[in-house]
Amino acid sequence: MKTYIGIDLGTSSVKLLLLTETGEIKKTVSESYRVSYPQSGWSEQDPSLWVEGALSGMEKLLRGEDASAVRGLSVAGQMHGLVLLDENGEVLRPAILWNDGRSALETDWLNEEIGRERLTALTGNVAFSGFTLPKLLWVRRHEPELYARIATVLLPKDYLVFRLTGVLGCEPSDACGTLLYDVRNACWSKEMLERCGIPQAWMPPLRRSDEIVGCMKEEYAKPLGMNAPFVVAGAGDNAAAALGTGALRQGICNLSLGTSGTVLIPCEAYRTDSKNALHTFVHADGGCMLLGCILSAASCGQWWIEDVLKTDNYAAEQTTLNNGGRGEVMFLPYLMGERSPHNDPNARGVFLGMDRATEREDMTRAVYEGVTYALRDCLEVARSQGIALERVRLCGGGAVSPAWQQMTADILNLKVEIPAQLQGPSLGAAMLAATADGAFASLAKAADRMSLVERELEPDHEAAERHERKYRRFQQIYQALKPLF
Repeated sequence: MKTYIGIDLGTSSVKLLLLTETGEIKKTVSESYRVSYPQSGWSEQDPSLWVEGALSGMEKLLRGEDASAVRGLSVAGQMHGLVLLDENGEVLRPAILWNDGRSALETDWLNEEIGRERLTALTGNVAFSGFTLPKLLWVRRHEPELYARIATVLLPKDYLVFRLTGVLGCEPSDACGTLLYDVRNACWSKEMLERCGIPQAWMPPLRRSDEIVGCMKEEYAKPLGMNAPFVVAGAGDNAAAALGTGALRQGICNLSLGTSGTVLIPCEAYRTDSKNALHTFVHADGGCMLLGCILSAASCGQWWIEDVLKTDNYAAEQTTLNNGGRGEVMFLPYLMGERSPHNDPNARGVFLGMDRATEREDMTRAVYEGVTYALRDCLEVARSQGIALERVRLCGGGAVSPAWQQMTADILNLKVEIPAQLQGPSLGAAMLAATADGAFASLAKAADRMSLVERELEPDHEAAERHERKYRRFQQIYQALKPLF
């Protein structure tokens, strides 16, 4: 039986999934790697870790399986990271990641010099420090000798594809986060490249998400027992996750509780956010979507539980998330600055409202509430522009928590659907490979077949009212503290 590998190239780990041509998920594995934080607000990674993790993960995934049955693979990747190659295809410096906030000056320059209105016309978006272009301009300003050696600019998943196949490329769902891609006209923006002094030759060829770009090099495939499987272009992790959960039509919102948190809203036609708080991106099926991203989601819970409380018993710490409590403590989850809707790399995490009666459970509850309120901020922007939302589908590591699932339903006051498979990006990537091989007639057919909902959660009326009052307070805190950041 033919099989396909989906790779989710995340920030702290790579997750792999083996899918059969009949739609059965046979196996999943995960390989962790490290992130470097050289300075406050900086976030970097050695791209060789992605290759090592992916190959090690494939060896574990195929252990005991028929590796020769693997027809193809695809990669869903962390978006916006800057990978720079020289003329020999060698990496010039550690990749600057999506949650790196060092390029505030470059971001401001783009928004002021080119202007928000022109940026939106050219790329569908304004500049955010998380995007790829501000990082590239930062390298030009601070590392001019290295900048002079650049031959190719890649995104993380595209570097992994390049290493596996030797073929350079990119696809729209990831390209749109560079601020160099013309979303409306589906091409690299000639005007943006010229105004920023970036050679067109640095940008890789563009392909469809499900387009086969090449075959896996024999040096990698043979030791794993594979017969040179094909590799498709892949997708940004958010688009792949939404494909994996079946969020392809308007009305179904995909919410990811990963290291970061994202809200992905499919749209029937190209549209931009008039407030520039949400991004206009391309979905894996080529359609349009709006995306809101908060930089710290499940990572806030990890920081609080593991680094502060010094435990790894998440289940025990989360047991009181929905018991109401005293409800006075509030938390701003901006540990790495914030992207949507504030676009403020200087924002930071804040606890507010503690007193002598505050307990451990109150602080824990505030952390998870704060993350979910921040995600609701993104939904409120969409709602303010007349976008109707019927339901939310969850994915990501944080979505395994039953307590957080119910809290999400209560805070958003929407029906929450829990897919049978919560690791959306790796499943979406495998679906891209299977569709490219004809196992599914289309990505829509693949989503209909694979994105099964395991259960539904309705918001608790009393809890929703309590959170509504608290959310209104949450909205005021950032504005009050912004001058201090």
